[in-house]
Amino acid sequence: MRLLLLSNSTMPGEAYLGYPKKEILNFLGDKPVNALFIPFAAVTFSFDEYEQKVNDSLQEIGHKVVGIHRFDDPVKAVEEAEAIVVGGGNTWQLVRMLHDQDLMEPIRKKVKAGTPYMGWSAGSNVACPTLRTTNDMPIIDPKGFNTLNLVPFQINPHYLDANPEGHGGETREQRISEFLEINPGTYVVGLREGTMFKLEEGALSLIGDRTTRIFLKGKTPYELQVGDDFSFLLND
Repeated sequence: MRLLLLSNSTMPGEAYLGYPKKEILNFLGDKPVNALFIPFAAVTFSFDEYEQKVNDSLQEIGHKVVGIHRFDDPVKAVEEAEAIVVGGGNTWQLVRMLHDQDLMEPIRKKVKAGTPYMGWSAGSNVACPTLRTTNDMPIIDPKGFNTLNLVPFQINPHYLDANPEGHGGETREQRISEFLEINPGTYVVGLREGTMFKLEEGALSLIGDRTTRIFLKGKTPYELQVGDDFSFLLND
C-alpha cells in the first residue's frame, strides 16, 4: 500500500493545502495524475466547490482531481482510479455516504492492491479501523462505525495538548484515555497539525516539524519524532 495521511489540510496564514504540497508531489510523482476525489465530508459547501478548491491547489504541482459525485457508477470510478483522495470535513457524514454507496470495500480493495491513497483530517481518520477517534460532532447516523481499516491503529487528527484557556471540559488526552479504556490493545496516535504519516514499501514514517503522541492503555503517553521507528503501529 501507499498512503499519505495528513492531520490537516492547511496551516493558519497559508494557502489551501499549502504546507503539504511538496510531500503531495513527492507522493504522487512528477507524471500528472487525475485522482478520484471523495468530497463527502463537506457539509456547509457543495461537492463541486470542494473539488474546485482542491484543484486550485493541486494544479500548481501538475495534478488534478475529479469528484466521485460526478460518476453514475461510483464503485466503477473507484475501481478505475489512478489515485484516491479523501478530503476532510465531518467524519460522520463522510462515513455515512461511503456506507450508503457501498464504497468501503471497493476502496479498501483498490488501495490494498497498490493504488495511492491520500487523505486529510476525516480522510485520514477513515483510513483507520473505525471513526471512533474523530473530533467531529455526530451530525448523522453513520450506519456503522467501521471504516477502511487500511492501518491497524487509530489516528486522532488535529491533536491538541491542552484545552483553550478558560475551557473546563476534558482535554483531548482525557478523551483518548476514555477510548482506550473501552478498547484496550489499540494504539491511538495524536497527529498534530502540520504533520502526516506516509506508508510506502511497508515502512511507516512521520513527516513534519512536530512530534506525535502515542497512546496505549497501560502505558504512559509518549512522544515520537521524525526518524523514529513506527513499525510497531503496523502490527495487528
